[in-house]
Amino acid sequence: MHIAFLTSEYPHELASRSAGIGASIKNITSGLVKHARVSIFIYGQDKEVVIKENGVTLHFIKHKKFKFFSWYFYRKHLQNYINSYITKEYITAIEVPDWTGVSAFMNLKCPIVIKCHGSDTYFCALEKRKQKFKNFFLEKKALKSADYILSVSKFTAETTKRLFNLSKRIETIPNAIDSTKFIPKPIAESKLTILYFGTLIRKKGVLEIPLYLNKVFKDYPDCQFIFAGSDVLDYETNTSTWELMTNLMTNVVKDNSTWLGSLPYSEMQDLINQASVIIFPSYAEAMPMTWLEAMSMKKALVTSDIGWAKEVMIDGETGYMVNPKNHNEFANKIKALLGDEQLRQTLGTNAREQILKKFDNNIVLSNYISYYKKLTL
Repeated sequence: MHIAFLTSEYPHELASRSAGIGASIKNITSGLVKHARVSIFIYGQDKEVVIKENGVTLHFIKHKKFKFFSWYFYRKHLQNYINSYITKEYITAIEVPDWTGVSAFMNLKCPIVIKCHGSDTYFCALEKRKQKFKNFFLEKKALKSADYILSVSKFTAETTKRLFNLSKRIETIPNAIDSTKFIPKPIAESKLTILYFGTLIRKKGVLEIPLYLNKVFKDYPDCQFIFAGSDVLDYETNTSTWELMTNLMTNVVKDNSTWLGSLPYSEMQDLINQASVIIFPSYAEAMPMTWLEAMSMKKALVTSDIGWAKEVMIDGETGYMVNPKNHNEFANKIKALLGDEQLRQTLGTNAREQILKKFDNNIVLSNYISYYKKLTL
């Protein structure tokens, strides 16, 4: 087999951006190369280059602008580039994310497998936000013309089917994590620390966080609040999301809060390891890599309780799930964890066991190989 992936992001020094989808592709392909040839086509890049690393062929495809209908002609440029390698390298199938329907209007010379990591339509529906018609049109076109569809969670699969009125079967293979890399390290806890890491964006519930922290501070005035991740302009106010967050904080909480921006993987792991409690009050996810990373490192979590969350977490066993809008309950769960080190350790241990049972690379890889072998029969 020769499996290819098309993506706009990938964790590599030559890539212009990296996020959860890129991390999930890297995790699965690190094991997939032992069973199949693997190529990754990374579009929208600053320069064009092809390299081979750890058995994976990486194609960095430069972004091109066209005078008219750039969205269409760039897709055709990608189609022609990829088709030349499908023919030369005998690519079995290519996996493409659902976001913005990048495979719409592409006629590729091998089966297209769309994997639902969460389309723009999906996220707009969860956030109850108006969507651009063009994005819906392209995503629907891509999904309708795909040969096969996968999803990272059952919730995302069911929601996607409903939103696009799809009759095709959607199989679920979750994101995977290398549990040998995300491992806890023993530390002497000097200060109680609450950590949020991920993009600072409204859909991840970050504007609720200050309202939790204002309540937590009353009982834990020495607690430190750490934020890591890139800031984005808020789509409703056109203002920095971090600025909106700090405006909601009391002065004492603001003084105890630190935003570190986006960090390299190695530094991020150290930060996760040092945290007492990690919070993810998101309104819109599909299968968040940040949750899996924190759980793999034996961290006690307080997360949202929406849809996909129930496929990752077990409430009261791997952490706590709370509706993000319930500020009192969310704050109370944080305080319960801050006040009980043994409880944090128990939930953290259970969280890692959940990772090893359901989301470890080896388990997910086995499902991947079985799935793609079926396509070649």
